[in-house]
Amino acid sequence: MPSTDLSSILVPWYQREARDLPWRREGFGAWGTLVSEFMLQQTPVARVIPLLTAWLERWPTPADLADAAPADAVEQWANLGYPRRALWLHRAAVEIRDRHDGVVPRDVDALLALTGIGDYTARAVAVFAYGDRHPVVDTNTRRVLARAIESRAHPGVAHRRDLAVMASLLPEDAEAAAVMNAAVMELGQTVCTARSPRCSACPIRHRCAWVAAGSPETPDLRRRQAKYEGSDRQARGIALKALRDASPRAIPLDALLADWHDPSQRDRALASLFDDGLIVPDGELVSLPR
Repeated sequence: MPSTDLSSILVPWYQREARDLPWRREGFGAWGTLVSEFMLQQTPVARVIPLLTAWLERWPTPADLADAAPADAVEQWANLGYPRRALWLHRAAVEIRDRHDGVVPRDVDALLALTGIGDYTARAVAVFAYGDRHPVVDTNTRRVLARAIESRAHPGVAHRRDLAVMASLLPEDAEAAAVMNAAVMELGQTVCTARSPRCSACPIRHRCAWVAAGSPETPDLRRRQAKYEGSDRQARGIALKALRDASPRAIPLDALLADWHDPSQRDRALASLFDDGLIVPDGELVSLPR
């Protein structure tokens, strides 16, 4: 399947059908793109947008965030989940301020050297903020590639080979390549979904290997996320919320998760928060990192 076959269909489809999202608007900037990518990891778009807006109003540049306390970042993260991302984003902002004169770097290797940034985020910033030509592969992209190219219902374990496959589909023109990257992600998020793909609405259904094969069910090798209710993640979230809401902000360690149903799980959750640097000793009390 030549790259022009897909890009000639998906680029105009995306230009017609793409959702209006803040990070896709003209002039959004590299810092806004970086923050949005941190927030969007394993988090629905609808939850991200209001918190992203508030974040960028409070800290419109990396230096603004770097000058704030890490605790402020954790508090502002609110209920987005996976709060280590807030600390990583704060550390990345400090690195951008100190190493790059406050400007989000353009080079993929320089982006990869920042805290909390992996292959996907580095390339997303380089492509969507700066217009460079790189393959950008997220979970949605991998699902489209698995179905359209490899005739599998689900992607396998993430592999750098996915970058090579996506690179083969990109137009030579950098601007068109950026749109193609976004189009494949949009297709995976809105049409070629994990559980209920809308194949009848797919613009490339006549060129999809999976559809041509009769949409066979193939093994789903993705690791399943544990149920949130009653999990360590829920315990961690409750403890952090108590610290965000506390006045004064330092409280006794024994007050965190005092009524949690499983004492060993409580201890494990609190220990992991200490290990992640999300709570720190404050005299005889504990607090968010300062």
